Amino acid sequence: MTAVTVDTSAQQPAQEQSPARRAFRRLLKRKGAVVGLVVVVLFLALAVLADMVAPFDPIEADWSALRGAPTLEHPFGGDELGRDVLSRVIHGARASLFAGVISVFLALLIGIPVGLLSGYAGGLVDGIIMRFTDAMLAVPFLILAIALAAFLGPSLTNAMIAIGISAAPIFIRLTRAQVQTVKVEDYIEAAQAVGNPPLRIAFRHILPNIWPALMVQATLTIASAIIAEASLSFLGLGQQPPAPSWGSMLNSAKDFLTQAPWMAIYPGLSIFVVVLCFNLLGDGLRDALDPRHKS
Repeated sequence: MTAVTVDTSAQQPAQEQSPARRAFRRLLKRKGAVVGLVVVVLFLALAVLADMVAPFDPIEADWSALRGAPTLEHPFGGDELGRDVLSRVIHGARASLFAGVISVFLALLIGIPVGLLSGYAGGLVDGIIMRFTDAMLAVPFLILAIALAAFLGPSLTNAMIAIGISAAPIFIRLTRAQVQTVKVEDYIEAAQAVGNPPLRIAFRHILPNIWPALMVQATLTIASAIIAEASLSFLGLGQQPPAPSWGSMLNSAKDFLTQAPWMAIYPGLSIFVVVLCFNLLGDGLRDALDPRHKS
């Protein structure tokens, strides 16, 4: 009797590649998304390690560097009180990025459960939730955030809460739409047929299949949240002086644009670069996580 051998070398790569690995490989093929990911990780590292990376104390005044031009000692120059602009930009990244990430996390905590309930329950529950959501979406995102921040009081924590609540309707509507698409699939009907409770079906079978779309939207919303935080800080409703934030730095720099333009250039450029890279990363994730994508 002769042994029959089966060549599985051609099947092995397909078996080893998980959906997450395939998505990551597709993401790496998009140069814009890779650049965005690298820059975002770099800024996040600067925010986390700000105390070790920043060359000076961000709130310590140096009168010899009062509105001083960029030098080797102060590469980004000094501000109106002689504080090192580079150190303030690095520490400002902590406030701006953390505000963007935490506020979007709060929006997800609100939007996903409410959207799951609305999309899966339907009927009167869906109607009440969506009418309230539509009313919030009728108000521009930034205007609603400013109103909530003014009501809660000026502080970075209140600004993050205001931005998170203002962004929640986006995730409610997206989650509801995704749930309504997925809940009619055969595997959901099979889960219902074997007696799975609605809560288990929603979080065990529906949520994992709509998570890629939520992840893409979260990445794009972080960019909007960073702009919103900078706007609130510029208006005095976010990070309070002397603690640095890119928005509050622009507020201080507006009175010295002709005398010390570097005070506005570097925080403004930081906002532009980070927001652009988050958008590039979001676009790359959307293409990489799209199940209809063909390489």
